[in-house]
Order: sequence, then structure tokens, then C-alpha cells
Amino acid sequence: MNALAWGIMIMVFMYTAGFALKLWQNKNKAGSIAVFILALAIAVTPFFSVLNSD
Repeated sequence: MNALAWGIMIMVFMYTAGFALKLWQNKNKAGSIAVFILALAIAVTPFFSVLNSD
């Protein structure tokens, strides 16, 4: 189950970061920064909730 959570987290992070890159390429800098911050939140949040439970 832990490996499944890691896999989903990595896939969602990569998809969101890729979208941020596309926004940056389309000259939408503010949107790109906001989406990248969201991607970082997606990567960090499971450490405090799902993956921290023993």
C-alpha cells in the first residue's frame, strides 16, 4: 500500500509540474508559479498525513 501511495504521488506531481512547464512556455508566468507551488504541496502533504501513519 505504501508503494502505491508513492507511485500515485509521483505521477500526480509529474503531471502537475509538466502542466506548470507548459504554462511557462506559453508566457503565463504567474499561473506557472502558482501551479508549481501546488505541485510542491502535492509532494509534501503525504508526508504529514498518509505516509506518516505507522
